[in-house]
Amino acid sequence: MAEYAPLDLPDDPKLAQNVVHFARALRRAGLPIGPGRVIEAIRAVAAAGFTRRVDFYWTLHAVLVNRPEERAVFDQVFRLYWRDPRFMEHMMAMLLPAVRGVQEETAAGSAARRAAEALLDGAQAPERPGAQTPPEDMEISIDASQTASGEERLRRLDFEQMSAEEAAAARRMLARLALPVRPLPTRRLRAHPRGAAADWRRTLRGALRTGGEVTALARRRPVPRWPALVVLCDISGSMSEYSRMVLHFVHAVANRQGQGWAKVHAFTFGTQLTNISRHLRQKDVDAALNAAGAQAQDWQGGTRIGDCLAAFNRDWSRRVMGQGAVVLLISDGLERGDPAVLGAAMERLHLSARRVIWLNPLLRWDRFAPRAAGIRAMLPHVDALRAGHSVASLEALAAAIADPQDRGEKARLMAMLRG
Repeated sequence: MAEYAPLDLPDDPKLAQNVVHFARALRRAGLPIGPGRVIEAIRAVAAAGFTRRVDFYWTLHAVLVNRPEERAVFDQVFRLYWRDPRFMEHMMAMLLPAVRGVQEETAAGSAARRAAEALLDGAQAPERPGAQTPPEDMEISIDASQTASGEERLRRLDFEQMSAEEAAAARRMLARLALPVRPLPTRRLRAHPRGAAADWRRTLRGALRTGGEVTALARRRPVPRWPALVVLCDISGSMSEYSRMVLHFVHAVANRQGQGWAKVHAFTFGTQLTNISRHLRQKDVDAALNAAGAQAQDWQGGTRIGDCLAAFNRDWSRRVMGQGAVVLLISDGLERGDPAVLGAAMERLHLSARRVIWLNPLLRWDRFAPRAAGIRAMLPHVDALRAGHSVASLEALAAAIADPQDRGEKARLMAMLRG
């Protein structure tokens, strides 16, 4: 990070108000900042007694940044916000279209774009005595209304390419998605007036009360048995943007009644396995994911899929895989460990589950091929392989769960392996 110039901020009573506006800008850029942390930031600034800009930076950073991936966004918003009020010109220049070809944005470029959009979306620049204000008739705003075509584009947009505003809109769409499931077949029967099967024992018992004459045929039907949903989500560096959005979706599924799932269990893995099921039962999605993120210490770390799945099979499989569980595995399959260990762990997981459905964001590429050793080890041991990079791909997941014959892209990729 570059050296900061000395902080030239007078004893301004509006400092607390500027910190509040700065926190709002960070929240628009995607950082989970609530009112409590804003109050803590104001108190920290008052208690620190800073004399240099770098001290002010790190005071706010210590309170408002929780995860490594949030640092770049915080840095960009800080640079744009706590400077001369004419910084709006710089932001407008950042948002001008440029010829970029087909290359993806770097992490720094993405953070800068999110920061600019967050500040343009209503955040105020810090107020200083003598600063010139723009004309009243000058408006800078972003129209957040969604047309039908814009909504369709957002549904198919890659999570990794979304701006802060688009990501917030996508999260609202994911919160409305449902993931219904059908009951499992069972041989247990119970009395029901509209059941398809005749209950002869109850019928004859009832006939005893009428002198042996059968006046009504008792019926019964199967007892519904609902499966559990087990989510295994990769939170390594290459999956961070996708796993964050998928966990929003999983939170909605875990808290929606009437879908049929007996229970929803969720685990994250990167270099270690973490059970976050109890956190996702919280109604507030931000509080739930913040608690999950605080427990999982390997966000944006390395990838040891085989070791983590082996730990799940050893420590958790028998506890959560009853009732014909469906396993939802979210990972790009880019393993850094031994592919043989991964293959053995996947085989055991597949034997324990009713179905294993793999969501891989790499399937967004039309020319995707199973060349990585980890992907080749995992592919034979899943029932279905589907993309998991957009709202539309998660909407299609419901069809994959409802249809036991659905294989997604597995057949095509298995043919490539055999070829």
